[in-house]
Amino acid sequence: MRHDDEHAAFERPRRRTRPRTKDRPDYSAAEVATVVTIDRGRYTLTVDDGDGPRIVTAMKARALGRQGVVVGDDVRVVGDTSGDEGSLARVVEVLPRRTVLRRTADDDDPIERVVVANADQLVVVTALADPPPRLGLVDRCLVAAFDAGMEPLVCLTKSDLGDPAPVLAQLEPLEVRSVVTRRGDEAGLDTLREQITGRTSVFIGHSGVGKSTLVNALVPDADRATSHVNEVTGRGRHTSTSAMVLELPGGGRIIDTPGFRSFGLAHVDVDRIIGAFPDLLEATDACPRGCTHLDGEPECGLDLAVAAGVVRADRVASVRRILASRDAFDSW
Repeated sequence: MRHDDEHAAFERPRRRTRPRTKDRPDYSAAEVATVVTIDRGRYTLTVDDGDGPRIVTAMKARALGRQGVVVGDDVRVVGDTSGDEGSLARVVEVLPRRTVLRRTADDDDPIERVVVANADQLVVVTALADPPPRLGLVDRCLVAAFDAGMEPLVCLTKSDLGDPAPVLAQLEPLEVRSVVTRRGDEAGLDTLREQITGRTSVFIGHSGVGKSTLVNALVPDADRATSHVNEVTGRGRHTSTSAMVLELPGGGRIIDTPGFRSFGLAHVDVDRIIGAFPDLLEATDACPRGCTHLDGEPECGLDLAVAAGVVRADRVASVRRILASRDAFDSW
């Protein structure tokens, strides 16, 4: 029987490949850059070598695989980092992120989408009129900020068309900082500038609220497109099409984001939100297992703390309101 020998003649030839190794290239001496914006697989980076920022174009190295690279990331880059026309570098490593702002497409979407990385402040821009304020969406942005470990700041625009008092009253129990501006109001703009100088701030807001107008005023050479509000729908048209890092003249950075049609919070952990309020977090130690801390929860520690006069009732009500906003999905 030569059956085996006959089939052996048709065995595949052995592939001549290089032996695998666990050794990985050492990029610890590679230049560190910040991702400024992303466009169709090309990454615009800034490298600061002491003589000011240098603009570098790069692509993601194949070795990074599916690992995401987002605006705001600090990365290590090799190759041609001269920034000369036609040059192309490679992003080879993403450094640990200090903060991550996430969203989901809706509240049933299990897939998290990273919006930006390494920002320490979220500036929620909303108009007081034209279009009218959508406070539920403000609440959802506050939840996203607290979940990301970022400090929120609410910027109320168009105060010449609407009264800021009701919105400020809603924010006060949460101890969220706020700034009120109006078109042509340098005082309000100066106050906002003071709050963001020296920090990395993400600007977010639905269409027509004046976000791009603010960015252009704060960064004169930003040249972000602006639009008008539709008189029929009361909505504006999204003009920022991609997130972009902009350097502030006085120090610090703005990350201007595109207009999102939705801001889902499927990824949010209730305990991380409560953790942003140390006094309330301590009160939840008395909660039974599985407590959601919402209205109607039996024996919730927050209710016990209010009854004992340890925490303010309006503060608890406000935190419960923003927690409930996770389940009240709406779009921009």
